[in-house]
Amino acid sequence: MRLYDTAARSVREFTPLVPGHVSMYVCGATVQAAPHVGHIRSGVAFDVLARWLRVSGLNVTLVRNVTDIDDKILAKGITEDRPWWAVAAHYEREFQKAYAILGCTPPTVEPRATGHITQMIDLMETLIERGHAYAAEGDVYFDVRSFAEYGNLSGQRIDDLLPAGDSEGDSRKKDPRDFALWKSVKPGEPSWPTPWGNGRPGWHIECSAMAQAYLGNAFDIHGGGLDLVFPHHENEVAQSKAAGQDFANFWLHNAWVTTSGEKMSKSLGNSLLVTEVAKRVRPIELRWYLASAHYRSNLEFSDSALQESAVAFSRIENFVRRATEIVGDVDVESVPMCADFANAMNEDLNVPAALAALHQVVGEGNTLLASGDKSAALKGTLGSVRRMLDVLGVDPLNAMWASASSNDEQTSEALDALVQARIAARTAAKEAKDYSAADAIRDELRALGIALEDSADGVRWTLEK
Repeated sequence: MRLYDTAARSVREFTPLVPGHVSMYVCGATVQAAPHVGHIRSGVAFDVLARWLRVSGLNVTLVRNVTDIDDKILAKGITEDRPWWAVAAHYEREFQKAYAILGCTPPTVEPRATGHITQMIDLMETLIERGHAYAAEGDVYFDVRSFAEYGNLSGQRIDDLLPAGDSEGDSRKKDPRDFALWKSVKPGEPSWPTPWGNGRPGWHIECSAMAQAYLGNAFDIHGGGLDLVFPHHENEVAQSKAAGQDFANFWLHNAWVTTSGEKMSKSLGNSLLVTEVAKRVRPIELRWYLASAHYRSNLEFSDSALQESAVAFSRIENFVRRATEIVGDVDVESVPMCADFANAMNEDLNVPAALAALHQVVGEGNTLLASGDKSAALKGTLGSVRRMLDVLGVDPLNAMWASASSNDEQTSEALDALVQARIAARTAAKEAKDYSAADAIRDELRALGIALEDSADGVRWTLEK
């Protein structure tokens, strides 16, 4: 397997530090607003990676943090007139809901920043002892010039950088670019006790502390959105390596979801919230849309592109359901993985190339269906398709999606009964050789977005997009 390493700026051979086991830390949510589809792309991208690693025979430990104390959370508490911790808890649940809607496998552990103050204090004490950090009247800063490799991850020179945004204008700093590890207590803000006085953590220290706590001094992969490369991930590298850790062996970053070429942000409005978009297409179709682009490519979001993607997925889903009706269920895990699909996934998770292999196998399966073939070949093709869909997290027969759609079952059953009644009327008209009436029923259903398909096994209906 080969993965693109941001630090090396190239695709490298990936070999786990511990044979048979992959350790991975992914920067999760800062829980200060409900998630839009741009936020959640990272969750989908690294869920696909974790699924592929597991299918490849590796055990995966995935740590995805929750930033539950932050300047933005405190500001939102003031705006919403409720405690900061209530804001954090509310929006953490919103993120959990969004991950579940899109079928993301829960991480091994999902630690909160506020639960790891002790580990942060230990790390800061180590940095101060080693000459890489200093206290200033209750605040603690990282001395960027003490770490010779600062800027290597993002490819920048210290002298070209702007002052650190989390403490800009503080004259107590040795260098304007020094960033805050700890912020002294301010009136009305939450605080925790430390050797340097009460206060709260800076943004960057939390991830270094939690990664070490759960994955040790060295781990395989650190992931997150491209916007985190600087300053967040650059500062994580500096903190952790300056403290004597090896830290991450690979750095993976997913690109943005954009609208009109610009990074998606919450300022674009509620229409892009995961919960709202999932009303315009089914959640499984939204996941398919987010997962189908290469994780390092920007994904331009539009409703038309979303609908086109949903139509493409419905064709694959239609094959899966038709073939299952004929050959029954299959033991997906026992079916060999399609070689072209595997080769694509092993080449830096090249999902677009993997989908080309998937479509090829679906085409072969549709040929078998059209010929009326009910042999083991159809069963093997169905199993291969479902195996590939499972890696992407979009097997429509997976119990996860069946559960997600349970609220719609009564509506679907009622609709099916109505359509079946019209199909029966059409069949009766054809038997009476009243073909104009039969065609009128077909046209009536088509006008309602319902397509009929005549086959040797009877008449099937599907919803058109």
